[in-house]
Amino acid sequence: MKALKSAALLGALALSALSLSACTEDMNASAGGEQSTEVKAVGLMVQDLGNPFFNSMKNGVEAAAKDLGATFSAQDGRQDLAAQNDQIDAFIQQGIDVLLINAVDSEGVGPAVQRARDAGITVVAVDVGAKNAEATVTTDNVQAGRLACESLIEQIGGKGEILIVDGTPTTSIQDRVTGCEEALAAAPDVKVVGQQNGDNGREKALTLTTDMLTASPNIAGIFGVNDPTALGANLAAQQAGKTDLIITGVDGSPEAVAEMGKGTSMFKGTAAQDPNLLGSTALEMAVKLRAGETLEEDTVLVPSSLVDAANLSSYKGWK
Repeated sequence: MKALKSAALLGALALSALSLSACTEDMNASAGGEQSTEVKAVGLMVQDLGNPFFNSMKNGVEAAAKDLGATFSAQDGRQDLAAQNDQIDAFIQQGIDVLLINAVDSEGVGPAVQRARDAGITVVAVDVGAKNAEATVTTDNVQAGRLACESLIEQIGGKGEILIVDGTPTTSIQDRVTGCEEALAAAPDVKVVGQQNGDNGREKALTLTTDMLTASPNIAGIFGVNDPTALGANLAAQQAGKTDLIITGVDGSPEAVAEMGKGTSMFKGTAAQDPNLLGSTALEMAVKLRAGETLEEDTVLVPSSLVDAANLSSYKGWK
């Protein structure tokens, strides 16, 4: 009889435990469902807020976040992977819902991106790829590099020596060089006599280009992987006494437009991007992912277009 009573008691306890477990699971599922759909806080991390390109991107994300009724915070990575790792950890502690990341190092940032995702944050890469991000929106950088170098090749008459001032190990920069190489493959009389990696900034490009011009004084043109790099190369060429080089970049930045507007500048073309659109599109993708929707494409490429003397006056520029 005692055995029967004990068995009955154990059975009742087991049923009670199962009921409590089911209730807890329902509560967790409800909380998880709410967390996975609402976007109350948005974080943006960029390589360098000193670059007008990233300020335009920030403007696009901030406006889109305001439309959602979400708070917004931006962090400057200062071209430092360690800084971006720390910033991601800070965003995790803050409990943001969406992280849009413009990585300093596409591969190196991967573990930190995974930490953010494990913490329940939706992560979308913007402008450059980031390992472990759930989706990516970027300019068609292969196209951009190809357009800039096709323009360069055409303007030097399809022959001569050129320099490439390269940049940081991110997918966008690598893709632009790939696009340039595609253009060069169709121009066998154009030879790259110097190529060095900068930090995507004007000052480093000035130093690198000065050194490369010393080693290769007879070049006809220079391709810079972004406008700050191309503008730094332009300044180096001026300081070296050059007046007839052809220099092209990528961005369509206000500074590049102003430089080309001088008419006498060696800066002759830039493959334009729309950083404001990149940022707002990235947030739109993140909102859909957060709501459990399946994206039509998890990598979106925004087309580029060439800006040069022929269409400079009609180019609308960045917001």
